[in-house]
Amino acid sequence: MARSSVDMNFLFTLGELARLVRAHADRQSARYGITRAQWAVLAKVERFEGMKQSELAEQMEMQPITLTRLVDRLCDNGWIERRGDETDRRVNRLYLRKAARPLLAKLSGLRSEITETALEGISPADANRLLTQLEAIKENLRNAIQDQEDARKEQRYG
Repeated sequence: MARSSVDMNFLFTLGELARLVRAHADRQSARYGITRAQWAVLAKVERFEGMKQSELAEQMEMQPITLTRLVDRLCDNGWIERRGDETDRRVNRLYLRKAARPLLAKLSGLRSEITETALEGISPADANRLLTQLEAIKENLRNAIQDQEDARKEQRYG
């Protein structure tokens, strides 16, 4: 692919890919009576049990009120519980409930199915190379954002 073609198509293709993955995951997660957003919250809580609800909202780049609604539903379904923080009563920490474990096992299988569908026809070596390249792209963009924030701070306080 010529550089001009990459320049013209990279961002659109990446955006369309993300949209298609979300749409497919939405449809597939519905088989288990859960939304993709709820699945994402469950997965984060599984990885970081005991994290503050406010930290989770920040990590997921979600408005706190939006996350609160998602967590409310997950609590109502018996999959997550909120526990108060021992040192700050304003803080809620999130924990998985026992009932979430079988669902997360099913969702792990679903994640594998979705990945297999997306990578159909791509060799494992190429898939690993692609993942490495996507991680590098992500790091490049994180660094660019950090550099912009640092420059903005320097202008203000310089």
